[in-house]
Parts: sequence; C-alpha cells; structure tokens
Amino acid sequence: MTRVFSGVQPTGHLTLGNYLGAMRRWAEVDQYRADSLFCVVDLHALTVDHDPARVSRLSRQTATLLLAAGIDPAVCTLFLQSHVDEHTRLSYLLECVATDGEMRRMIQYKEKAARVRDRGGSVRLSLLTYPVLMAADILAYRADEVPVGEDQTQHVQLTRDLAERFNQRYGHTFVVPRATVPPVGARVMNLQNPGSKMGKSDRTGAGVVYLLDEPDVVRRKVMRAVTDSGRDVVYDTAGRPGVTNLLEILAACTGGNPESLADVHDTYGSLKEATAEAVVEVLRPLRERHRELCADPGQVEEVLRDGAEKARAVARPTVDAACRAIGLLPAAQSAPVETSVGDVLAADADVVLNAAR
Repeated sequence: MTRVFSGVQPTGHLTLGNYLGAMRRWAEVDQYRADSLFCVVDLHALTVDHDPARVSRLSRQTATLLLAAGIDPAVCTLFLQSHVDEHTRLSYLLECVATDGEMRRMIQYKEKAARVRDRGGSVRLSLLTYPVLMAADILAYRADEVPVGEDQTQHVQLTRDLAERFNQRYGHTFVVPRATVPPVGARVMNLQNPGSKMGKSDRTGAGVVYLLDEPDVVRRKVMRAVTDSGRDVVYDTAGRPGVTNLLEILAACTGGNPESLADVHDTYGSLKEATAEAVVEVLRPLRERHRELCADPGQVEEVLRDGAEKARAVARPTVDAACRAIGLLPAAQSAPVETSVGDVLAADADVVLNAAR
C-alpha cells in the first residue's frame, strides 16, 4: 500500500492557503487511499526566534484544526514531531551525507535568513540544517509520496537526493519519495499582495484568511482584496494576478474551473462576493468542529499520544537499519533479571542485618 507523509509547522495561525493547498486533500483523499501519517512539525518552529508558550499553544491548535478539517485518527496517524525521537536520530545521520553547498542553495533558507539579518538578528544553525530534518521526517517512514505546495518541492527533491546518496554509499535503506502537488489551490496567494503566497507569518494579516477568522472578517478581507487594472474578469496568471488569485480560490472552494468561472462574473465586485461566500461556507464545518474539540482537550491529547506510539513503531526499524548501515553498533540489550519474592525478602533481611552491625 502506498504510504504518504506530510507535515505542517506551528509557526502561526493556519490559513486558507494551508487548508486548500494541503489539509483538505489530506482529509478527503490521502488518508483513505494510502497509509498516511500527518505530523505537526514543532521542531521546525524552533529554527527562528520564538516564544516557547506560543509554539506550545500553536502546536495544540494546529493538531486540533487538522482533526477539525477531517483528519481521522482511526484511519491515519496524527502526531507531534517532537514526540518521536527517531526524527532527530535520523536527521544527524543525514547531515553526515548532506553538503554545506546543498543547504545554502535552499530557497527558503536564503529568504528566511535574509529577513532575520534585515531585522538585525543572528541566523541560527538550525535554519540552515532544517531541510535535513525535513528529509528525516519523510525517510523515517519510508514514505512513497509527500503532498506539498509548490514552494516545498525543492525540499522533497533534497530528500530524494539524500536518500539516493545514502542508499548508494551504505546499501539500500530508504524509499525514494516523490512530491505530489494538487492541481488547483496548491498556492493560494496573499489577497493584498498576490505576488506572495498566503502565509502564516504575514505581519499585518490583512491579506490572509485565517481558518478561525469570523465570517464577517473573512468577507471583509476578500472584498478588500487587491485586483488589477481594467474591468474585465480574466484568468491570466501573469497579467492579472489579483483576479486570478480570486478565481483560483473560488474554484478550489467550489470545485469549479478558474477559467470557466471567469466567464460567469462580469465585474470584480461580483467575483469578490462569490469568493467571499464560498470561503465562508467551506470553512463553516471546520470552525464548528474546532469548537467541539476545544471543549474536550483530553480527546486531542489522546489522539496525539496514540499517534506518537504508532509513528514510533513505524519509524524505529528504518532508523535502526540506517544506524547499522552507516556503521553504528546497536545498543546492547540488558538481560532480563528474574527475581522471586523470596530473593527480595532475603535481600531486605541482609540490609537490615548489615545496618544493625
């Protein structure tokens, strides 16, 4: 059976882009067609300056929203990355086959490092090496497919390169995965800046629809979306990025075709109204389920605990095999000690006698 792995970082509040680009497909398609593992990759949130309490809070919220989106722990595995030690064990092994040049060529490293330096901060080493940890996330589970947005395909290619290099040097150990990108809605753009994706780290939030935004807030953000010069509703990625973004969001929410939807609307106002209502409706059941789960936090904790146990059982054999392949000795197992009740009582008596002397 095909195995799927994907994860989401708790670095901010999840957005419409996260839902349309990944989460909905995980819930509606991937978890039923494959042996699927979905992970809140909380270790990745530590690569930049962060508030520990916020990371903890967002990790729980992210897991809760994944369940609210339809992730079913009865048919797939949902867990926190930090709860499974095999991720960090394998990450170091892969660092020993990765190169400095590969890390520094990663687009996201360049972009994030530049933002840190612009703010006068120091770039953490973990920001440079986190693509290797991402590769470990995938390879530990021998995943065949990794559903990602277009901006993450470079990381999957690095994972493929590291897996092939390790297999060639030390013997076949890893499955070489492939990236899968949904055809529509894979890259939802910022409503105020359609040249940038709708990301969790946006500072103002004006162009970002968050999954927990109230319906009136969603409508206001969509109605204020930046469009383009001209009046015709045309699907043109290069020439009309603002209108194209709205058409793609509407298509992703309704299951339509963005080019066909362009023929339905005569004005930007009509397109915005239709898009706003479509977004509100697609998020309504998710918000309702989120409220139910928040009323019973123990349910989420149980899911994460059980998920971590299942994930460890899958990952450990592969990581142990990688350790052996690269030349590490297996840890010695302590022999079980059989102790009878009589032995315990005799030992206690000896202690008492020695103390009396």
